[in-house]
Amino acid sequence: MPVYNAAATLEHSMRSVLGQTHGQVELLAVDDGSRDGSWDLMAGIAAQDRRVVPIRQPRNGGVAAARNTGIEAATGTHIAFLDSDDSWHPRKLDVQLAQLHRTGAGIVYSAYQRVSEQGQPLSMVRPPASVRYTDMLKSNWIGNLTGMYDRQLGDARFRRIGHEDYAFWLEMVRKAGHAVRADHDHDEPLAYYLVRDGSLSSDKIKAARWQWRIYREVAGLGRLAASWYFLNYARNALLKRR
Repeated sequence: MPVYNAAATLEHSMRSVLGQTHGQVELLAVDDGSRDGSWDLMAGIAAQDRRVVPIRQPRNGGVAAARNTGIEAATGTHIAFLDSDDSWHPRKLDVQLAQLHRTGAGIVYSAYQRVSEQGQPLSMVRPPASVRYTDMLKSNWIGNLTGMYDRQLGDARFRRIGHEDYAFWLEMVRKAGHAVRADHDHDEPLAYYLVRDGSLSSDKIKAARWQWRIYREVAGLGRLAASWYFLNYARNALLKRR
């Protein structure tokens, strides 16, 4: 969990991890130079729960660096990610681990609910039942707050490239061959994504530039192939919001 000036939402996010029905959790909360009391809040929760590992970055290095620090410090067999303003359903980890064991896959993801700053549900994002690398080139089907991978695949690193989460899961799915979706029995979302007014993800032009750069620099696609996948990306982005 990367943390930067997140005191308003941090405790709720952390409690959603610590409240999982799967109790064998290690929560690596990485403070990335916060100035609002986030560190004191993290340290206080860690003093109450040994499963919390608070880590303080020497300076603000951005979300990619914070996540990489967490990966390097992690001791568990699987890794999942949650930002400090999002949250998980209590059974998220149990449901996803069961799906990994059932299918033998190395990566699992789930549907998630988009929520406004006022707490109102906006829309449900429900990805396909399974995806391969070519599917991921057409769209980022793995919401970072839902993704989990088995470390037997080997760890990747987050790049500071914009759409860091997409570049990460693109690389992981290429390594794994495919990824599968896990659903809750009652068709509920397993994670909740806070949509902030004026957030980086709301800047569509900037997001499009990031996407093009990933096609060219990360995936290594030529202009023709990159253009074809970019059209698919734009179409799928519109369909996700319906």
